[in-house]
Amino acid sequence: MSADDYLALITSEHRHRPKFEAVVAGLAGPFVEMQAMLERMRTLHDIDTATGVHLDRAGEWIGRSRYVAIPLENVYFSWGVEGLGWNEGYWKGKYDPDRGMVRLSDDAYRTVLKAKIGANRWDGTIPGAYEVWRTAFADIGSVVVIQDNQDMSMILGITGVRLDNVMRQLILQRYIDLKPEGVRISYYAVSNSGAPLFAWNCDSEGLAGWARGAWPEKILPFHPDHRQGR
Repeated sequence: MSADDYLALITSEHRHRPKFEAVVAGLAGPFVEMQAMLERMRTLHDIDTATGVHLDRAGEWIGRSRYVAIPLENVYFSWGVEGLGWNEGYWKGKYDPDRGMVRLSDDAYRTVLKAKIGANRWDGTIPGAYEVWRTAFADIGSVVVIQDNQDMSMILGITGVRLDNVMRQLILQRYIDLKPEGVRISYYAVSNSGAPLFAWNCDSEGLAGWARGAWPEKILPFHPDHRQGR
């Protein structure tokens, strides 16, 4: 609301009296500004709209830092390199090391935080895992397919859109890691074209047969001992 909204509530007896209206405006003004400030505070710390240091504060509450233990390689913008051109590669920051990105962008960090929130409240079931992954990847548009191998291992398929190199590295380094304790991920099956993954006699958002299905690229996650400070 604005001060004008309060002025509009003045009864006809006192309406159009400059001094009375000035008093009401003077009294209402500070409260209007306080309401606006509180609304800005909510927006600044909302995970969907927060940026910069405000998103960092949200990360502290959630329990995930913006900085990664192992630099993310092959993510900076480059001419003539597939996957690193316009709208694909990330601009190298003033203080970013040449060997790779160590500080996530707001968009990538936001996805990591959403995945962490989902993992914190996950009930351990496969349907629950689908819901968490859908929430984490909602801004990206990826579709997730989970295969339980019934031997304490699972295969995770990711399709829908082509993952950029930053998201690939974050998944491989297990910053976006959703699995029951003691269960290992055998490999990630990733669609490089964004098309559904090939599967016999299937026709869904994530899986399809001949003509629509794409052969996946298999990528292996890093072993937990390869990185510290999770």
